[in-house]
Amino acid sequence: MNINAISPLDGRYAKKVAPLAEYFSEKALMKARCIVECWFLLALDDLGIFDPLTDDEKARIETVIIDFQEEDYLAIKGIEEKTKHDVKSCEIYLQEALQLSDPNMIHFGLTSEDVNNLAYAFLLREYRNNVQIPHLATMMDRLVILIEEWKEIPFPSRTHGQKASPSTAGKELSVFLNRMTLVYEELKKMEFAGKINGAVGNYSAMLSAAPDVDWHLFAEQFLAKHGFRHNIATTQIEDHDSWAKYFNLTRQLNNIIIDLDVDCWLYISKDLFFEKVQKDEVGSSTMPHKVNPINFENSEGNMMLSNAILGFLSDKLCRSRMQRDLSDSTVERNFGVALGYAHMAISETVRGLNKLQINEVQCLEELKNSPELLAEPIQTILRLAKVEDPYNLLKQATRGQKPDMKMLMDLVDTLNIADKFKEAIRALEPETYIGDAHRIADLVISSYKSVR
Repeated sequence: MNINAISPLDGRYAKKVAPLAEYFSEKALMKARCIVECWFLLALDDLGIFDPLTDDEKARIETVIIDFQEEDYLAIKGIEEKTKHDVKSCEIYLQEALQLSDPNMIHFGLTSEDVNNLAYAFLLREYRNNVQIPHLATMMDRLVILIEEWKEIPFPSRTHGQKASPSTAGKELSVFLNRMTLVYEELKKMEFAGKINGAVGNYSAMLSAAPDVDWHLFAEQFLAKHGFRHNIATTQIEDHDSWAKYFNLTRQLNNIIIDLDVDCWLYISKDLFFEKVQKDEVGSSTMPHKVNPINFENSEGNMMLSNAILGFLSDKLCRSRMQRDLSDSTVERNFGVALGYAHMAISETVRGLNKLQINEVQCLEELKNSPELLAEPIQTILRLAKVEDPYNLLKQATRGQKPDMKMLMDLVDTLNIADKFKEAIRALEPETYIGDAHRIADLVISSYKSVR
């Protein structure tokens, strides 16, 4: 840990976000730029406008793509100290490292943004595929386990903070899994856009040098080969709308997880959930009895911080003055900060879920002591029995009062309705009045597993 770090991500939380270094460090960016330049060299070679690359030259190019090392990064940074230009430093480094017979192939017809937009899109995509999606799946898998275990456990509900119709604990958690599943699926499938079309997006330099090449088709095929959607009309910069979509999908997931964190916190505060005791963990510096829901609190705070940055990135990076300005460049270097806080928050939510227990006795007791919850099904049954204004009838008997089962049944007995309706009402119990909760939970789990 860097004890002098000014960011907690690089200090206190460095170990927790260590996997992100491979995608959002300065070294990762330089590596991605070199990979893009090398991809371009191999594609350019297929066009035949330069003398063919030798097998040895191709081998050196492949080595950069698959085996970029720290010493390569340091060499680029040494060049940058003189050039003061990061992409140009990659070009010069490749000239030295590849030793091509014709170094003019390197960066042919490209602008820095052709390299940068693809380097960042590559890093975002690889982070999503290799870290973010598996990390989300870990959390969602844990939710599946809890939903399965708790889908039949009666659970008190609250609307407007007041007692409401009962549910099951598993079904209430399935609401969050259902919301996550829809965004998770979209996140997995989304494509990042890219461009490789020169200084203002018209292939002008390329066409001036090699007018017989269909550079638009070349770009389309090049981008498709490397898994990017071809953005056919750009200025000097790719518009980053696909980045904004990615950040906004991540924000949406973050918001769902915040909602989960807060509800878990509230249920713990009402003794409906509780957390496993960790032997050496301290809940309070002065109150020894406390087991604080610190993981859900940490997750909530870090998710909100992540969302603040992701929202800014989504807004800022879709805007550019005329054909180009550089205000986006420094902003792009903060992708790892925004995603790092979200990554850490998910880890905290997983830790919280792993400790989460349900207080089944308390849930059942609260429901049994709340017969007023049956006002809803009683008045609904009485509608079928054609009782006049059953809603107000039950409202007068229950609102602001604490009716017991006898009072409710006595009320029903005074009504001139068929015995079948009275029997249906007498069969009601708060702890069994849970509707189709079990089935809903099962459907949500099935939906998630189909996209997992």
